[in-house]
Amino acid sequence: MHPTRNDMPLKLRSRIEQLLNARLADALDLAAQAKQAHWNVKGPNFIALHELFDRLHDSLEGHVDTLAERITALGGTARGTVQTVARASTLAAYPEDISSGRDHLLALAERLAAFGASVRAAIAASAKLDDAGTSDLFTGISRDIDQQLWLIEAHLHGNA
Repeated sequence: MHPTRNDMPLKLRSRIEQLLNARLADALDLAAQAKQAHWNVKGPNFIALHELFDRLHDSLEGHVDTLAERITALGGTARGTVQTVARASTLAAYPEDISSGRDHLLALAERLAAFGASVRAAIAASAKLDDAGTSDLFTGISRDIDQQLWLIEAHLHGNA
């Protein structure tokens, strides 16, 4: 941990750093998966899904930055290299052989739901550690991920 005047005990900041870095890896992985879908979607709803997946990516990139900056604000090191993320992400690997809009929607919905669950667990874990700031950060991410999942799942009720 890097020196800081933050009054949170070092041991607590270290535990929070681990929690944040775990979700950072997932967020970076999910952002890359959204871009994979954006680049490779095909079919009759191409433009709508192409744009939806790009907006999802942009939203996730905002969360990536928020997570990384919280880590460094607490004196930690944000671990966001491709190699680190590949080792640390808890998300299922994204299928590289899909192209239909429906297949991309299903793949992203599954991964958004998994990420949402891990973020909700992080809300509870950070609250238990008495870090209201990090718990609030995760709560904001959770709300947005729930909304992003809703937007993706709405397309699955039609003929995407």
